[in-house]
Amino acid sequence: MSNFTNVNIHPSAIVDDGCKIGEGTKIWHFSHVMPDCTIGKSCNIGQNVVVSPGVVLGNNVKIQNNVSIYTGVICEDDVFLGPSMVFTNVINPRSAVNRRSQYAKTTVKKGATIGANATIVCGHDIGEFAFIGAGAVVTKHIKPYALVVGNPAKQIGWMSEFGHRLNFNADNIAVCPESKEKYKLENGNVHKIS
Repeated sequence: MSNFTNVNIHPSAIVDDGCKIGEGTKIWHFSHVMPDCTIGKSCNIGQNVVVSPGVVLGNNVKIQNNVSIYTGVICEDDVFLGPSMVFTNVINPRSAVNRRSQYAKTTVKKGATIGANATIVCGHDIGEFAFIGAGAVVTKHIKPYALVVGNPAKQIGWMSEFGHRLNFNADNIAVCPESKEKYKLENGNVHKIS
């Protein structure tokens, strides 16, 4: 079915012409990768996933079942998309009005996680290693390392690169309990310091 090197595509999945798919990627049952998509190495695209034309996925992107990734979306390396989460690509859709020329761009930065059933309203980027809780509705840009939940999504804390909530001391330093990496909170932003 494909001329891709070391790519596992289930017989029930459809991959349209013009796609580039990296080595080690798996595409599972009933998924559809539409024309001209770029998918990196070692990605896992779950069951019943739709990847619209021109979408770009980095390396090691994990997509759970029933996810829709629409034109205009870019997911960088190591992004996790939870079950049944969805992106949009038009702010004001109407069935009778063609707005294909107005698709908004959304970038999900390296290492970010988007939880099950979350919705990302188009045009709002997700920062590196941000964590979007299950069912959240994102209506604005999300900072790197931010933990957001709810509808509309509100920031309630910060997360480490290993997915643990960060607790900052009096010096605005936090240590990930798993990796032991240190983070600093400065001017309303978090960055890793070691």
